[in-house]
Amino acid sequence: QVQLVESGGGLVQAGGSLRLSCAASGRTGSTYGMGWFRQAPGKEREFGAAISWSSGSTHYADSVKGRFTISRDNAKNTVYLQMNSLKSEDTAVYYCAAGVSNSSWSGDYEYWGQGTQVTVSS
Repeated sequence: QVQLVESGGGLVQAGGSLRLSCAASGRTGSTYGMGWFRQAPGKEREFGAAISWSSGSTHYADSVKGRFTISRDNAKNTVYLQMNSLKSEDTAVYYCAAGVSNSSWSGDYEYWGQGTQVTVSS
């Protein structure tokens, strides 16, 4: 089992920044990659960014590319999501996930955190 705990969400004005953290514990060695997904009210969960533990390779959804940066600290088993130039449409619950790849498909992720709320006021 892998446990994931997100932190760092909150309320920010449009144009501002936030950094989310996701601390992983347990059998993290069984996972290949980590991803950040988000779900806005009334919408489906969507992919945001992903990273592999070993190579650090990343990829992003078009909606966040150039504004968000995903990174990892292997020594701390922690993944970060630096979010800059936030927009009102970024308002959502943000979830981190661990799984067998660093793909954009939620089905590749077996373990999920409880989520952290990000609210961007315009």
